[in-house]
Order: sequence, then structure tokens, then C-alpha cells
Amino acid sequence: MRAFQEYDQYDGLGLAKLVKEKEISPAEICEEAIARIEKINPQLNAVVTPMYDIARNYIAQNPLDGAFAGVPFLLKDLLEVYAGVVETKGSKAYRNNISDHDSEIVKRYKKAGLVILGKTNTPEFGLLGITEPELHGPTRNPWNLDHTPGGSSGGSAAAVASGMVPVSSGNDGGGSIRIPASCCGIFGLKVSRGRNPTGPDHGALWQGAAVEHVLTRSVRDSAGILDATHGPDVGAPYIIIPPSQPYLKEIEQKPGRLRVAFNTHSPIDTPVHQDCIKAVEHTAGLLEKLGHDVEETMPKIDGLLLAKSFFIMYFGEVSAEIKELSLFLGRKAKPSDVEPLTWTLGLLGQAFSAGEFVKIIREWDKAARVMGRFHEAYDVYLTPTMAYPPVKIGELQPKPAERVLLKVVNTLGLGGLLKASGVVDKLATESLSKTPFTQLANFTGQPAMSVPLYWSSEGLPCGSQFIGRFGDEATLFRLAAQLENEQPWFNKRPPVFA
Repeated sequence: MRAFQEYDQYDGLGLAKLVKEKEISPAEICEEAIARIEKINPQLNAVVTPMYDIARNYIAQNPLDGAFAGVPFLLKDLLEVYAGVVETKGSKAYRNNISDHDSEIVKRYKKAGLVILGKTNTPEFGLLGITEPELHGPTRNPWNLDHTPGGSSGGSAAAVASGMVPVSSGNDGGGSIRIPASCCGIFGLKVSRGRNPTGPDHGALWQGAAVEHVLTRSVRDSAGILDATHGPDVGAPYIIIPPSQPYLKEIEQKPGRLRVAFNTHSPIDTPVHQDCIKAVEHTAGLLEKLGHDVEETMPKIDGLLLAKSFFIMYFGEVSAEIKELSLFLGRKAKPSDVEPLTWTLGLLGQAFSAGEFVKIIREWDKAARVMGRFHEAYDVYLTPTMAYPPVKIGELQPKPAERVLLKVVNTLGLGGLLKASGVVDKLATESLSKTPFTQLANFTGQPAMSVPLYWSSEGLPCGSQFIGRFGDEATLFRLAAQLENEQPWFNKRPPVFA
């Protein structure tokens, strides 16, 4: 079987065109992708569950159809289950958790013709904006191996940025597609709440905050895959207005003269790195050059209150995850089953009442109304994707003294005491200090994207985030395509590239 040296010069749709025109076979593309994963992955640790023989057999036994027929693809090892393959969720407790069915989004990926070659690394239960689980070890950033690719879709982002595959899946409950897209210099779109399916195992993921989509090197791949996956599945909790035309048609149209609001001030009043400010200023200048109306302003939202609300939801979800783990294990889960921080978060989840939980979800509804009014005046809202460039591996892990405290808290079950100590307010500011901009779109259900338009003096990517009106991925796609055409990034490659 011949080598396909030009593999990395094509995005997913470009590869699919070669297959359709019979210039190369899906099997040849598959082997080239496998060779590149095998070459690069030892440096990055992005792919944690290879599925090479499954992919080969799938190609041999199935007629590949759809817009992405024969295109190599990777699945994030969280929520997106594949029959007969382990889903670890980044946790040692699930290292032997073999799925007995495909999730609906996986079925749609297959129907689009994508060939799934493996699963990518994620932090335990997708809880962090870095990808350093104890089970699999850290994933590294192809722009600088000392730095994180972000999280929780960090394995997928590193795989795409390094050229292993043109597209990989992710999910986003607080920035988990946009943060790694920013860290790795690729395109990442969080779709509107209800746009993509979450069944048959889930409904309102993280109370509606989390959604499924992909990370890509090109805008059109993201648009094309959303064309293939969007729409409700059986029992869907949300059904939103479908797009008026295919998203691939949208990117062929100019966005028109948009009214753009931009802001670089952290919503939780924490510092923002100069490189991230420069990224937005650069993007704002680019938008003005393209004829858009750009104004520095921000919505009137209590960022600190929303950050606190995010963590109360987060604690509750972790507590529920640990209860589900007990069912999986057939016994009561114990601290040693999960990472220390995960157990502590679960204890905090038990410390809040049902009334407190419901109250914070109401804050999300208020924020959605504020953003709805904001978008009467502005088409899109521009911020940094992150407040800091990618941090170093291990930088955000608990320090030795904090690890001792976690052990004491977990052993004695002191979640209530932690709550009373005011730790929630501290977590809300300290934990989100590097990533305070992304959660807003998760609260409100709006679409938001990270676009790679700026690199720091150290050569690290700093993404620009755009938030659009609820249900209006079309405007974001048109704008992203315009920016990609004005300042192409596809051939901007990191030092570690397949």
C-alpha cells in the first residue's frame, strides 16, 4: 500500500474529495493516519485508546458514504461511546468499562463516513481545563511540549494541531472545546444548546451547559460535520430551530457588516495576560479592516455570581458522577477510586441543598435574558478565549500542601466544613482565573467559537472568542470563514507536526 505524503496538506473535506474522485482509497488514508499517530503520539500522549484494527475492519466491511467518506477521525474518551471499546472517562475506575452500544453522535459520525481510529485523552470526568489525568498521564502541546494543550478536549486538540487527523471530537461544558482550540492554534466551535444530540444515555448534559461537536484545522470541516450531526434524537430535551440552509453554504456567504462588541476585562476581575489582550486587539483591528463596526463594551452581567453558580453545578455533577460510579462498581465508591480533587469536589456537591442548586440555575436564565437583549444591539461579542497563554504542565495541579489538605478532607468527609470556610468563592476566582471568559456561553446556551489569529512572542497560540446569538451558528461560521480567508492559519504548523 503506497504512502500518502500529502496527507497533511488536506483538511477532512479535501481528503474526502480525493476518495470520491478515486485518487486514493480510504484504506490508504487510514494507514497514513495510523503511521502519523504512531510517529507523533509518543511525544504528545494525545491518543490513549488506539482502534486501528477496528478501523481497518470497518473500512473493509462497510460501504463508506457521506460528506466525509474515508476521513480519519478520533473520539474524545468521554460521553461519546463506541460499541466494544472502552470508555474510561479519564478515570482509573473505568479502565475496564466496555461500551455495549454507539452513542447517537457516534452513529452520525459514522454515517458521515468518518473512520474512527482511536480515543483521545481527557482529564477525569472532563472536569479540568488541562489534560493531566492520573490514569493516562498528561497530554502535551505540540507548540511547546512543556505546556498544556488545554482541556478537557486536550487530547483531541493536540491530535488535530499536530496533524495526526484533520478532525477530532470534543464536548464543551465550560470551555472544553474552545480552551484547547485556543491552546493549540486550531478552530473550535461550541454549538448552541440542543443543536447536537446527546442520547441515548444523556439529555441535558451538565444541566444543559455541555454540548458535543468537534475541533478542526479548517472552518469548513467544522461546518460540514455540523451539517451531518445536527438535529434532535429520540427523547431530546431541547429542540431548537434548524438552520435555514446547510452550514457549508453559510461559509460561502459574506457575513455582512457586523456590529461587534469587544472586551478584554475578566468577568471575575482577575488579571488578563497582555498576550491575550493583544490577541483581541489584533482581532478587533482585523474586523475593522474588514468593514465591521467594532465597539469596546460588555454585557451587564455579575461575573463573580455566575462563576460561583458554575461551581455549585460542577460540585453537584461530580457528586452525581460518584454515585453513578458506585452503581458501576457494585459497591460504594471510596476516595481511592478517583483522583483526590475529584473526591473533594464530590464532597462539596453533597454540602449544598437542592434549593441552592436550583437558585444557581435561575441565574443562568437571567444571564440568557441579558445576553438576548445585548444581542439586539450587537451581532457578536468578542473576548479573549483565555486570560493566559497555555500554562506549563503541572502548573495547575494541587501543590504538596494542598494535596495533604485534600487527603484530610477526603478521609474525614469534610465537605460541609469546606463550604462553610468560603472555599467556593475562592475556587470560583482562582480556578477560573486562567479561563474566565468561556463559561458565559455555557450558561446561556449560546454558540461560541475560538479562532486562532494570534501567537505570543514565545510562539504559543492565543485564541479570540466570539459569542453569537442563541441558535445562530450561521453568523459565526460566515465570520470565521471571512477571518480564515483574511488571515489563513491552516499551514501554520507547530514544531511537533506529523
